[in-house]
Amino acid sequence: MSLGTAVRSFVRPVGGILRPPASVLNRGYAAIAEARSVLENELDSIRTAGTWKGERIITSKQGPQISVDGSRGTILNFCANNYLGLSSHPEVVQAGIDALKTYGAGLSSVRFICGTQDLHKNLEQKLAEFHQREDCILYASCFDANAGLFEVLLGPDDAILSDELNHASIIDGIRLCRAKRLRYKHMDLSDLETKLKESQSSRMRLVVTDGVFSMDGDVAPLQGICGLAEQYGAMVFIDECHATGFLGPRGRGTDELLGVMDRVHIVNSTLGKALGGAAGGYTVGPKPLIDLLRQRSRPYLFSNSLPPPVVGCATRAVELLLASNEIAESMTAKTMRFRNRMTQAGFTIAGSAHPICPVMLGDARLASLMSDDMLKLGVYVIGFSFPVVPKGKARIRVQISAAHTDEDIDRCVDAFIQTGKKHGVVS
Repeated sequence: MSLGTAVRSFVRPVGGILRPPASVLNRGYAAIAEARSVLENELDSIRTAGTWKGERIITSKQGPQISVDGSRGTILNFCANNYLGLSSHPEVVQAGIDALKTYGAGLSSVRFICGTQDLHKNLEQKLAEFHQREDCILYASCFDANAGLFEVLLGPDDAILSDELNHASIIDGIRLCRAKRLRYKHMDLSDLETKLKESQSSRMRLVVTDGVFSMDGDVAPLQGICGLAEQYGAMVFIDECHATGFLGPRGRGTDELLGVMDRVHIVNSTLGKALGGAAGGYTVGPKPLIDLLRQRSRPYLFSNSLPPPVVGCATRAVELLLASNEIAESMTAKTMRFRNRMTQAGFTIAGSAHPICPVMLGDARLASLMSDDMLKLGVYVIGFSFPVVPKGKARIRVQISAAHTDEDIDRCVDAFIQTGKKHGVVS
């Protein structure tokens, strides 16, 4: 018998043994078909509700002016988290190129194995300095930073008190924690005090809030929160993703803006918005906490290190802010220019003096249609609807950047007025 014949005679019966019976295969196909039907029905319900979230394709670098697939000419971008315009800043870009050439594309490792380079430690040191905290730990995102903190810090004998409108990443991080969970009404100090009284038997308590709430642009009442925390012996945590780099006299964030930097104990924030816009998040706080996170925080232990080009870009962004607050200083006037003109035109703008300027519309389909019409007028904005925001509170969230000119802002407002009149939002 030839070798080929022997092999074929051996493989045929094995193949028969390994192949599932037809009845098993049919059940498998039926399960897949049922799952596909369930998924398609869910997708149809999203489309019917007008909450479908399409993804427009940008064909240029991020900035106040971009190119969008399917649109002619330059488009004004008014919905990026690029608050300081650093995403394409020449010095930030060059720092990323230099890091790529010197340190490579990535580490192919988590931090504790062979994934820590001197540039990671340098960025952590600079971020701790920037926030005036003892130490810092980097994550792949601030979502990961929020997912990795609470489980490590708090146990069954502790309590966590969370604003009801905190970011989804905070909510998910809290779900991983075994501490007692209490939600207080949005920015309601009276309700927070009630929850603090209810949890007085806990070993440790942590009040958790966004510094700035990203959907509405409202600023947490940190002075009152810190006062209550001190009165009842609790710690304070803030998520500063929509504040780091541009709020406060030196851009340090909400705690600096409200004069409570020495009263907020833990800060999580991102490198993916004002600080270069690439990726990455971090926690700053007491050194023993940071040391413990390096030992036990699962997103840190089981995720690859931040790529060197990302670290290089973020480091240069932080260095620019440590050297000067000139970029951040221009934000207030530009924000108020937009808010004042839109209010005068008859639009309802939520929040206060933050660069997040939600144009409240209520109806999800209306928000989607208006954002599409705005793009035709050369302005890129996106409608936000459920589940990103509560039902009945759809809006177009406009975000002002230091890179926007007054002419850019006026053109955006004029497009809103034209589109608003078309849809009966303003007269």
